[in-house]
Amino acid sequence: MASEIQNNRHNVIKSTSVLTLTALIWGMGFVAQRSAMEHVGPFFFNGMRTALGALTIVIVLLISNLIERKKNGVTAPKPSALSPEVLKGGVLCGIALFLAGNLQQVGLVFTAAGKAGFLTALYIVLVPILGIFLKHKTHWNTWGSVLIAAAGLYCLSITENFSILIGDLVVIIGAFFWACHILVVDHYVAPLGHLDVMKLCICQFVVAGLLGLLCWPLFDKYFTAGVFRLSDLILVLPALLYAGVVSTGAGFTLQAIGQRYANPSAASIIMSLESVFSLIGGILILHEILTGKEILGCILMFAAVLLAQLPLKRK
Repeated sequence: MASEIQNNRHNVIKSTSVLTLTALIWGMGFVAQRSAMEHVGPFFFNGMRTALGALTIVIVLLISNLIERKKNGVTAPKPSALSPEVLKGGVLCGIALFLAGNLQQVGLVFTAAGKAGFLTALYIVLVPILGIFLKHKTHWNTWGSVLIAAAGLYCLSITENFSILIGDLVVIIGAFFWACHILVVDHYVAPLGHLDVMKLCICQFVVAGLLGLLCWPLFDKYFTAGVFRLSDLILVLPALLYAGVVSTGAGFTLQAIGQRYANPSAASIIMSLESVFSLIGGILILHEILTGKEILGCILMFAAVLLAQLPLKRK
């Protein structure tokens, strides 16, 4: 009994550490995304990023499958084809991911990485609100978090003449599509096994990547100073590799590992620290400066995120 309690405690500590590392990786991802906008357009960057993420997860999946088969002394079977349900879910999730990711990336052309991190975290508040239309239960803390988030948004984005900055508005719209993405993923992964979930994730990254690269020659010219050059790709390569391989590929894998022994509400709270890490990274690495009003907005947004994820006991 004592050893079982000790093992559970060890698993909780392990999960907390892994999820905190995931939040750190994702928070620093905002810094990489923001710095990349100095050299290339948002659609090219996001298209390449999600394509790299898909490739990374394929490699991780193949290596883990090889290790598992070698450990059990079994010859690895040929990869099975995508089922129609996995393919449909992957395409719909990919479209939602494309909209969310590219709106966020376009917003980062005009706003700071730290602000974008907190504005994107609004999706945690929006998910239960959108869930109402899917007949999900909503508790009092949801409405409390909405009011606090509204105050935070005012401090972060509304200027003295009651107008909103264009970059902030685009990131907020992106947060709405991040919430939609979470709900679509939740709908399709619920009946799937582990392997099919990984296939769906690879499929969504491929779809989002292809859509981004298709939009690259059409729209990126409106966000960059000149014609795309090979030298631009070399300059943006470190940020691209971090966002694609580390933030997308490794971040997703670490999230899956960390959530194995974590309570979902606790996991959400830990991962919401990405907004805090994005602010710290923006200040330390990009030398971004926030006003006192904007810092207050960050604090209010983070409080809203925490309140939205509080576990509520039934009477």
